[in-house]
Amino acid sequence: MPNPLVPAPQAPCLSVVVPAYNEAATIVTLLTRVLESPCVAEVLVVDDGSTDDTPTLARSVTDSRLKVLTQPRNMGKGAALRRGFREATAEYVVVQDADLEYDPAEYPHLLEPLLAGRADVVFGSRFLSDRPHRVLYFWHSVANKLLTLASNTFTNLNLTDMETCYKVFRREVIQQIELREDRFGFEPEVTAKVARGGWRIYEVGISYSGRTYAEGKKIGFKDGLHAARCIVRYSALGERLVGSDR
Repeated sequence: MPNPLVPAPQAPCLSVVVPAYNEAATIVTLLTRVLESPCVAEVLVVDDGSTDDTPTLARSVTDSRLKVLTQPRNMGKGAALRRGFREATAEYVVVQDADLEYDPAEYPHLLEPLLAGRADVVFGSRFLSDRPHRVLYFWHSVANKLLTLASNTFTNLNLTDMETCYKVFRREVIQQIELREDRFGFEPEVTAKVARGGWRIYEVGISYSGRTYAEGKKIGFKDGLHAARCIVRYSALGERLVGSDR
């Protein structure tokens, strides 16, 4: 439930960046849910070289707040997010996957620490919550927790869910971070760089409706290994221990 001590935004204040690759099955439903939120000032769909009807279907949603951007080819989630972050104009910016795993109805909950002036960045944690969660892969959850532990070790943060999609930033924060990772390395990279920047980070619990690989889940074992490398590469501790490509 939203905190009654924190007022709801008096005007739309959120740029929603939606990286999308072959999400024709869910993109219209997702955009409809996003646009239902009174927090949303604009939605930036970045189509990442889809080979299905994702961009056409996204453009079929009629709303003046919606903008569909297209990448010249499939370049990866991180590259799509960089494009969306550059285009964002609202006070706050949130990452929203197109696959319906995360619920846009929780935007007010995510915004609470930002609106109260306590946070610069908010992570939505799937593990710090009593909200509904679909039960899926045990080893996938183990991998997430191990990567979060590794990230915390190298950043000296105490996050419970580094790999979460839901990350909300003050716009000036995310637009001044130089991001390099093109694929799923975005998550550990941006976490390490937020930690290095000394920005105030909060976590709030969120629900989660994960999907199976048959339903279109894309992240895999190789992405986990690369995430581990990114944890070392971009953290201050990794730079001191082995050198780092910031």
